[in-house]
Amino acid sequence: MLKMEDVSFAYENNDSGRNLTDINLSVDKGEVILLCGESGCGKTTITRFLNGLIPNFFNGNREGNVYLKNESISEMPIYEISRHMGSVFQNPKTQFFNVDTTSELVFGCENLSMSVDEIKKRLDSVVKDFNITHLLDKNIFKLSGGEKQKIACASVSAVFPDILVLDEPSSNLDSQSSWDFEEIIKKWKQQGKTVIIAEHKLFFLSDVVDRVIFLENGKIAREWSIEEFKNIDHRSFGLRQFDLDNLTCKRNEYYSQNREFLQLRNFKFRYGDTQVLDIDDVKIPKNEIIAVIGKNGAGKSTFANCLCGLKKSCKGELICDGAVLNRKDRLKKTYMVMQDVNHQLFTESVLDEVLLSMDEEDVNLAEDILENLNLIHLKDAHPMALSGGEKQRVAIASAIASKKEILIFDEPTSGLDLKNMMRVSENLKYLQNLGITSFIITHDFELICESCSHIIHLDDGKIIDNYNVDDKKLRDFFLNQ
Repeated sequence: MLKMEDVSFAYENNDSGRNLTDINLSVDKGEVILLCGESGCGKTTITRFLNGLIPNFFNGNREGNVYLKNESISEMPIYEISRHMGSVFQNPKTQFFNVDTTSELVFGCENLSMSVDEIKKRLDSVVKDFNITHLLDKNIFKLSGGEKQKIACASVSAVFPDILVLDEPSSNLDSQSSWDFEEIIKKWKQQGKTVIIAEHKLFFLSDVVDRVIFLENGKIAREWSIEEFKNIDHRSFGLRQFDLDNLTCKRNEYYSQNREFLQLRNFKFRYGDTQVLDIDDVKIPKNEIIAVIGKNGAGKSTFANCLCGLKKSCKGELICDGAVLNRKDRLKKTYMVMQDVNHQLFTESVLDEVLLSMDEEDVNLAEDILENLNLIHLKDAHPMALSGGEKQRVAIASAIASKKEILIFDEPTSGLDLKNMMRVSENLKYLQNLGITSFIITHDFELICESCSHIIHLDDGKIIDNYNVDDKKLRDFFLNQ
C-alpha cells in the first residue's frame, strides 16, 4: 500500500543536518501504524512524505522514493493523491477553506464532483460518527481548538479515503473526545482503511494500533508490535503514559501554603447573543499552578482571553491585592501563551523572540531559559521553521522571560513529548517559587498530575467546581466520562 525506500531529507535552509535519514518503512493495507518519539524526531516530516506535501509544498534535499500502490508519490499530482489519502495536520486551522463548519465538512466531496444526494449521505454519516450535530452551521473561527480538530477529522473522513494520515489528531481534544476518536479509528479499521498516526498521547490507541515505529533524531530506532509495545517501559523511551489508570497527582512543596486570592466578580462575555462566560463570584488562590479543565467548547480559552484583557467587551472585575484591575491593568500584569502560538511569534530567531518579551534585554537570562526548555541549540533558528512542539516551548520561554505576575497558558503541552512536558512542569514550579500565579488551560492529565495544585472546572461558561487537587475528582473527569 505505502512504502518508503532509503528516504533522507533536509528542509531548505536547514543548517542543523538531516531531518530524516535512511527511512525504510512499508505499510500494508488495513494497518494502523503509530509514529512516536520526541518532538522534532521526524514524525511530521514522514507524514509529509506519505501525503505528498514533500516535495509538492516543502522544498529540501531529498533522497530515496515513496510509493503509493507501486506508483511514486513524487510524480503524482496532488489531486490524484487526495483521491486515495486524507490528512489531518498538526494545526487543523491550516487546512480549512470555509468559514462555516457544514461547508467545510462537504468541501472535499464537492471538489471530487460527487452528487448532491451522495454528499448529503456522507455528511450525515460523519456527523453521526463524530457526534458533531451541535457543531453544524457554526463559524469555524469561533470554535474551540478541540472542536476545530473534530471538524478537520470529520471533513477528511467524509471523502472516504483508503488511507488516513493524522499528525497529532488528539492534541486539542478533551479526554472524552479522545476516547470517541478511538472508536472512529476502530471503525476505519473495520472498513479496511490504512491509518498512520503521529502522536505523543498514547492512552487512547492501545486497542487500535497494530505496529509502533519509534523515531529518534530522524531515524527509525525501534519497531514493536502493539503487544510488545504494551510491555515496555514507555518512560525509558521518553514516551507519554500508556495507561492513565497508573497516574496519581503529586503535591509540590508549595501546595496549600497560600492564603491570598484573586477574585472574579460578575465576569461575563458574549459572542453576539450567546453567553459564553458567566462567572458571578469566585475566589482563586494566588501563587498556585491552577489547571482550568472542561470539555471542548466549555469556555476555557474565552476565560483565558478575558482574564488577560484580550476581550474588549468582557464585563466584570478581577480583584488582585485589594485593587480592581481594569482591562489595561490586566494586559500589563498578565502574559498569555496562546493555543495557536503562530499568532505570537514575530522575530527572526528564537533568542530574539525571548528577548522581545523582556522589559530590559538580558541575553544571559534568555539563554538560561532556553537551556531549561531544551531550546538552546535552536537559539539562532527562525521560530516559524520549528516543529509544533518546539514553537510551543519558544512561546513558553517568552512567557517566563516576561516576569509578569500572572501567566496564562492555553494548552501548553498539546504537542509535547514526555521530556519536554516534564520541562514545562518544572518551569511552572520554578515560577510558583517566584510568587507567580499560573493558569493552565489543559486536557493533559499527566501535566496536571505532575505540577498543578488547584483546579477550576468550567462547563458551559460557568465555574462548576473550584478545588485543591483531588485525585478522585480528577480521575472521575478524565477517566470515567
